[in-house]
Amino acid sequence: MTALHEDSDGAVGGLSALVLGCLLVGASSTFIKLADTSADTAAFHRCALALPAFLPWVLWECRRHGRPSTRMVRLSAAAGALLGVDYLMWTQSILDAGAGVATVLIGIQVVALPVLARVFLSERIQRRFLIALPVMLVGLGLTGGLVSADPEAPHPIRGAVLGLTAGVCYAGFLLLIRPASRTNRRLVITPTAVATTSAAATIGLAGGLRQSIDLTPEPSSWLWLLAVALAGQALSFGLIGYGSVRLPADRAAAVMLLQPVAAILLGTLVLGERPAVSQYVGMAVTIGAVSAVTLVRTPRITPAGRAPSR
Repeated sequence: MTALHEDSDGAVGGLSALVLGCLLVGASSTFIKLADTSADTAAFHRCALALPAFLPWVLWECRRHGRPSTRMVRLSAAAGALLGVDYLMWTQSILDAGAGVATVLIGIQVVALPVLARVFLSERIQRRFLIALPVMLVGLGLTGGLVSADPEAPHPIRGAVLGLTAGVCYAGFLLLIRPASRTNRRLVITPTAVATTSAAATIGLAGGLRQSIDLTPEPSSWLWLLAVALAGQALSFGLIGYGSVRLPADRAAAVMLLQPVAAILLGTLVLGERPAVSQYVGMAVTIGAVSAVTLVRTPRITPAGRAPSR
């Protein structure tokens, strides 16, 4: 088995894991709506309730592959702090500027992650990504309902600033998880578990200062909060952590745009929401553009172990 073939298999597995993780994250917005709690309460329990699910996996990994290095723990904790800030800012951005605008603004990560990876990790940016980028942003804008954005949003400027900052923080989370995971690729879940712990602490500290977290929500809310924690945090971010580090930063960032698509589709099926025609067009454009960036043809391997010439 050649190194090229192994890298190809890793990329395919990473892409599959990342797509599934993004679909689950998109579904979490529906679960949060069904939980019917405050934004800070949902964000805190999303992370805190996921920790027991991570624990057995982390213990198993540590027994089998050794304890995480100090570098892994530090980078993962820093990534989690950025994720916690992202959750807090994005939820406030929704309240200030509307859900559609907030969805578009946080999409800045599709630009921020490749740029940050280029500056700090020296990763290349593909030409096809640069070509498809304007199309992806247009698709994101239509998907988020920017055409029908709420003209009576209470604090559109503050919401815009918070939404953009949240997108950069999310890109920072993805950036730091990459070198953290690469310190020991056999520890797949541990970096995400440490990051989730750090995110819960960050949200808990901010929510405690603002007294905005309900530690005893209604019984009917617990089931949906648990669904968010298990599907929208533990499983999804485990898959995202595994998949994103096995793909170039620009391809990983492009796949992340599937999150709002999944959120709208599940909201239509479960909550009876009715997206505008422009949103359906935006989803089609987004999926097409993401496919053009991510579905790269894999070189075929000859029996001698060399890629055939064209």
